[in-house]
Amino acid sequence: MNHNFLKLALSLCITGFTAMQARSQTTEPINVVTTAVPFLRISPDARSGGMGEVGIATTADVNAPFLNLAKTPFNTSKGAIGLTYTPWLKRLGLNDVYMVTASGYGKIGDNDDQAISASLRYFNLGDIQFTDNQGNEFGSFRPREFSFDVGYSRKLSEKIGLGIALRYIYSNLAGGQNVNGTTYQAGNAVAGDITFYYNGTNAVGEGFSGGATATNLGTKIGYTTDATQKDFIPANLGLGGTYTKVFDESNKITFGMDFNKLMVPTPPASGDSAGLAEYHSIPVVKSWFTSFSDAPGGFSEELREWTISTGIEYWYQDQFALRTGYFYEDKTKGNRQYFTVGMGIKYNVFGLNFSYIIPSGSGVNQNPLSNTLRLGLIFDLGGGDGKTGSSLNQ
Repeated sequence: MNHNFLKLALSLCITGFTAMQARSQTTEPINVVTTAVPFLRISPDARSGGMGEVGIATTADVNAPFLNLAKTPFNTSKGAIGLTYTPWLKRLGLNDVYMVTASGYGKIGDNDDQAISASLRYFNLGDIQFTDNQGNEFGSFRPREFSFDVGYSRKLSEKIGLGIALRYIYSNLAGGQNVNGTTYQAGNAVAGDITFYYNGTNAVGEGFSGGATATNLGTKIGYTTDATQKDFIPANLGLGGTYTKVFDESNKITFGMDFNKLMVPTPPASGDSAGLAEYHSIPVVKSWFTSFSDAPGGFSEELREWTISTGIEYWYQDQFALRTGYFYEDKTKGNRQYFTVGMGIKYNVFGLNFSYIIPSGSGVNQNPLSNTLRLGLIFDLGGGDGKTGSSLNQ
């Protein structure tokens, strides 16, 4: 496989790299649950990235539409805009692969208990040189994918929030190229999110919070005119909780944990053509429910399909934050396992967040996500009180 084609394969199956890593470390059967448009699984928030991808129940900020839309009305600021830039898989030498995201929200309603939000993800895979089976070049293209969504969220009480979002997904991987007799076209899909948030903190921001999200519930996506070859998008169930301890006016610390599972059928064993045809024919809604009981290895394998994120965040005077975390995925389901660190800085109406994935492994066992950086910028549109829950100090 040449260097350029590797980048195309990345978009088709982002867990493929880590699956190869897993094979070198275990003799257990490898059965990675894969989807199309895997860029939707990349955490687009530098704050969450510094906490091992924890974000479902953390305090509200401008990036809530990416993590748990229901948190948005709990921001104390009336509105904010956020931008994040993430170079992707630089450890593999892919210097022109990156993701850019933007998000924003504005509160509405007499009591500022509702919010309208929007967010955009853009994933660029760099320049691809296409070749045939003999290595002859016949065209080049720059694959790209994006999603755009709008959402509405509101408080049902001082403690409970709900959010819904509608998302459009576009994926153009081959630009109309004809490969081995098949012409590939851009794929399109629509999806929605349903989210829940419970804010159990007291007046000073201390206490437990929790959340639940069902995201990317939508249509399949296809890249040819063959309707039987459409792929599942990454529908996901997420559960999360945090506990915040406030020591005094200057110091507080938050501990968080998230659990996530793809609501996508487990693929059949390699070489099972009949099973693969049946897999592609599963209706979307049915797939969400059967994904919790279809693993060939039974209940124990279903448990291995959950990923776990743990994270810690420390704030000093709501102006300077330090973060760390750990992300775990079972070695038979992709083997993404890494530690993260991060920091946040607030100055006036601006905020900056940084995160970094600590290198792990070596040689063929090297984690391809090592050294991943995320840089996030937040601009507060005003109206906040500067206390816990504003867009900048989280």
